[in-house]
Amino acid sequence: MSNSTPTHAVTVSRTVERLVTGQATSDGAGVKLNRVLTQDLQHRLDPFLMLDAFGSDKPDDYIAGFPDHPHRGFETVTYMIAGRMLHRDSAGHEGLLQNGGVQWMTAGKGVIHSEIPQQEEGVMEGFQLWLNLHSTEKMNAPWYRDFQNDQLPKLQTPAGVEVTVIAGASHGVQGAVTREITQPLYLDVHMPQGARFEQTLPADHNAFLYVYRGEVTIGGQTVPVQRMAILANTTQADSVVIEASADAKLILISGKPLKEPIVQYGPFVMNSKDEIYQALSDFRDGRLGEKA
Repeated sequence: MSNSTPTHAVTVSRTVERLVTGQATSDGAGVKLNRVLTQDLQHRLDPFLMLDAFGSDKPDDYIAGFPDHPHRGFETVTYMIAGRMLHRDSAGHEGLLQNGGVQWMTAGKGVIHSEIPQQEEGVMEGFQLWLNLHSTEKMNAPWYRDFQNDQLPKLQTPAGVEVTVIAGASHGVQGAVTREITQPLYLDVHMPQGARFEQTLPADHNAFLYVYRGEVTIGGQTVPVQRMAILANTTQADSVVIEASADAKLILISGKPLKEPIVQYGPFVMNSKDEIYQALSDFRDGRLGEKA
């Protein structure tokens, strides 16, 4: 872990536009989830399509996992805080996601994959984020990487804030993944009570954070545990300043909007209904997920 000092003088912090409470749901073979970024927020938080938070110490809530299912047209980013999940897909990729690890999968033109818990008891907790692809990338070949926790870049600020940089860059530390078009930033931020954390954010990027332990304040607005704060897009704001009113843990996410049509049908996200019909046809006929 490197010690780092801010490389940019903060001028104006973003404020909280609104707080969002997730919706309890289930997916896969009955895995219980809290869907925080829902379909009605896809344009507001473009290029992000979905954020699920999952966490339980009851095996019945997660043990069946996510058997084989298809995706096309976007990327999935799974961050495992606790637990073990095995990934297998039709492109021949396989990886075991463990405590503090990240799995980044580009579905592109199509992949069929499964995510199955490798534990029979204990806590399983983490997040899955869906990141859209530009229309020119939606039919690219699938891509997959997994990172164990010790492979993820980390930093510690003088205030004692510990940051894992999954994507993008923070305080001069480059993250594990970069994407040229959507330019995602994905940070896991652990803050001791009373600490302050500053992160630069381009004014034209959409940004939000989700508090999964404790609570924080942004511009005097409290963000309690298990809430998503959508950060206002203000031309003058070049950053966000977060203060921890108690020991807190949060994920901070931002990206450059694609500003393209979003047409979603379940696990397929394309730019037109015709492209969705084609995805359904390809899946039905066994073409989706074929090895090149």
